[in-house]
Amino acid sequence: MCGIVGIVGDQPVSERLVDALKRLEYRGYDSAGVATINGGELHRRRAEGKLVNLETRLKEEPLAGTIGIAHTRWATHGAPTERNAHPHFTEGVAVVHNGIIENFAELKSELTAAGAEFQTETDTEVVAQLLASFRREGMGRREAMHAMLKRVSGAYALAVLFEDDPSTIMAARNGPPLAIGHGEGEMFLGSDAIALAPFTNEITYLIDGDWAVIGRTGVHIFDIDGSPVTRPRQVSMAAAYMIDKGNHRHFMEKEIYEQPEVISHALGHYVNFIDNRVLPVSEVIDFAEVPSLAISACGTAYLAGLVGKYWFERYARLPVEIDVASEFRYREIPLTPQSAALFISQSGETADTLASLRYCKEHGLKIGAVVNTRESTIARESDAVFPIFAGPEIGVASTKAFTCQLAVLAALAIAAGKARGTISDAEEQAMVRSLAEMPRLMGQVLNSIQPKIEFLSRELSKCRDVLYLGRGTSFPLAMEGALKLKEISYIHAEGYAAGELKHGPIALIDENMPVIVIAPHDRFFDKTVSNMQEVAARGGRIILITDEKGAAASTLDTMHTLVLPSVDEIVAPMIFSLPVQLLAYHTAVHMGTDVDQPRNLAKSVTVE
Repeated sequence: MCGIVGIVGDQPVSERLVDALKRLEYRGYDSAGVATINGGELHRRRAEGKLVNLETRLKEEPLAGTIGIAHTRWATHGAPTERNAHPHFTEGVAVVHNGIIENFAELKSELTAAGAEFQTETDTEVVAQLLASFRREGMGRREAMHAMLKRVSGAYALAVLFEDDPSTIMAARNGPPLAIGHGEGEMFLGSDAIALAPFTNEITYLIDGDWAVIGRTGVHIFDIDGSPVTRPRQVSMAAAYMIDKGNHRHFMEKEIYEQPEVISHALGHYVNFIDNRVLPVSEVIDFAEVPSLAISACGTAYLAGLVGKYWFERYARLPVEIDVASEFRYREIPLTPQSAALFISQSGETADTLASLRYCKEHGLKIGAVVNTRESTIARESDAVFPIFAGPEIGVASTKAFTCQLAVLAALAIAAGKARGTISDAEEQAMVRSLAEMPRLMGQVLNSIQPKIEFLSRELSKCRDVLYLGRGTSFPLAMEGALKLKEISYIHAEGYAAGELKHGPIALIDENMPVIVIAPHDRFFDKTVSNMQEVAARGGRIILITDEKGAAASTLDTMHTLVLPSVDEIVAPMIFSLPVQLLAYHTAVHMGTDVDQPRNLAKSVTVE
């Protein structure tokens, strides 16, 4: 993930900025840069690769100045080159950015037609070009900043320097986190409190839609309408290499709300947002030649793999054998060396998954690893590694790692479909466009449904049993919802394929049984409605999670209906994961359990 740092100080800042960037290295990056204002002019140094390369550049060409911004970039739009590295300069404006500007192509065309000359392949440059354009029209700095924010859409954290104002950094947040640090005679800006820990422990977190004007002695914060707002100032306990909860009560809650940002960075590694194409995924595993695919994992990662099975089989027409890793290695599956195997693990150290990997390797299969830790054992022993870029996940109950696993599997399934000739160019572009919209949609969902979720969770916290139902890719989500509720609230819950209801689980239905139905308006919707009618006829309390089309089509009385945006089928599992996660989280909070460290569970299971 990209990282942002800024300092408005009274002493040279370039070395301090780089030191702060080092604390964000865990987020992942492929280039870095620093910009300062000195002598009334903007100056910058950038370098590909690790921060040591930037440090070398700064030793050779030092940067003076007491105000500056810095960035570590993970490439999304454009290759990881020095030319595409941040900060970007345009006519006295410097910009660094985390996230994705969704309407960059439209804005770039408009600006190019007006005479702008773009120097990079990035989406970020449209921000700098817009600001420069508004300044040429006679707008002041704040006016230009506000006008720019009204034009861009997507997920972003921004830091901006104006050459003619050597005492101020401007910042804005919509999705990716951004924290302001309060010092004595100087102020700071960072992607999270870890970067600011050497400078201050007094932090103000911006919320979505906020933008700020940061000077040496304080900060002015505005909402998206330009009205002044006040955000709380708090003491952060972040120390070296410690992950901070920010404004959130628990790491799990923080990680749920990080998903729009981490999903955008995960996707940026696998798709080209400019051409709406998937990128080449592996030189080792040739999906065009693979006759079948074996997938194995444990817990939530297994459920991500189960969603992936639907995608590989539907879009790539690739047969998939899947099982939990503790069973996979002992089933003595007939395997052929021509096939490939995919193993999914957040930690990359899961013992059962690693054992299954070695079983497949002994049978001559090519091995792919979908992991969050690229230095892990599973990654090291695989032929191809597909990182998910979720960043550190502290909460034991996986949230952002799950949706990042899904995002990577979706990209791999599309790539496999293209390689096998089972999806057209137009279908590929349509699916990639849907994936590109996902971070924004996830942000909308997270911001809109929390009050309803909190209300529902009070009711669920009184229950002893809960049933989850779904069809298609919503079936694994039903199992994931039940798993999350069990893990952190200790309420008994089960997830079933909706069509299996009448083959046993319907015996449990009575007026005390909440039934959570995950039903986007897809090709399975009418069948799922029939199953809901069976529940309603027996007095079950239905909680329907659907989309706008589904809500309009359903005439059943429900205990409650959660309405999400209507999205493409390949995006639905990621979007519909959010209410499932939040229901479990808020139910556990109401019950007073240890959300981040639930009893008897560990983050990484390294024994069989």
